Amino acid sequence: MPALSSRPITVSIVSHGQQVLLLPLLEQLETHCAELIAKVVLTVNRPELELVADRPWSFAVERITNTCPRGFGANHNAAFARCGTPWFLVLNPDMRLDTDVLSPMLAEAELASGVLAPRILEPGKSCPEPYREILTPREILLRHRPGYNPPPYPAWIPGMFMLFRSEAYESVYGFDERFYMYGEDFDICARLKLHGWSLTVFEEHTAIHDAQRASHRNWQHLYWHIRSLVKVWTSRAFWKYLKT
Repeated sequence: MPALSSRPITVSIVSHGQQVLLLPLLEQLETHCAELIAKVVLTVNRPELELVADRPWSFAVERITNTCPRGFGANHNAAFARCGTPWFLVLNPDMRLDTDVLSPMLAEAELASGVLAPRILEPGKSCPEPYREILTPREILLRHRPGYNPPPYPAWIPGMFMLFRSEAYESVYGFDERFYMYGEDFDICARLKLHGWSLTVFEEHTAIHDAQRASHRNWQHLYWHIRSLVKVWTSRAFWKYLKT
């Protein structure tokens, strides 16, 4: 890795023709978190207008333009290869930050914390997204039923906002690129836990997810979702994690 920057975070964002979502996020990072961010690695997974490069930012913006679309994990792994900071932040373009949630999370992180996250709110909802149990068929069936009791601690952290300790990310070789989209967030959390790292979610800090829910309305995304679940349930990490 390159020498560490005095700013501790490299941010990885993948855009799928999502400039409308991306620009407000970069502006919020600039407003609230600029002193923490060494650079943003922006991966253009689908061709789009060259808007971001035209804007001056207080952090570096390094662009990766794919000649053909790559999966979620492959894109973030490629961005991590350009990370020279102790922390690596994976963000979806539809995340929104009203305050600096990064500084307090870094200040409160324990040495064993492999990945950090705030509680996630969705627009119009007063309660954050519930914690997730281990991703099993039963959990998926029960999750949205009345009377479902979420676990008191998360078994995994969804991939829209994952602040990795770079050492931890590297120790598990990043995301498993066999997952094109969906499932890779559970898989990396399982492997981090199996390697002795903890998952830390901060109750008092929140970020907003303007959820796109592509798999609910797009057959291609639904296919990727189902295929990824099958890969999760046939993986060695899943069965080891289930037994812990």
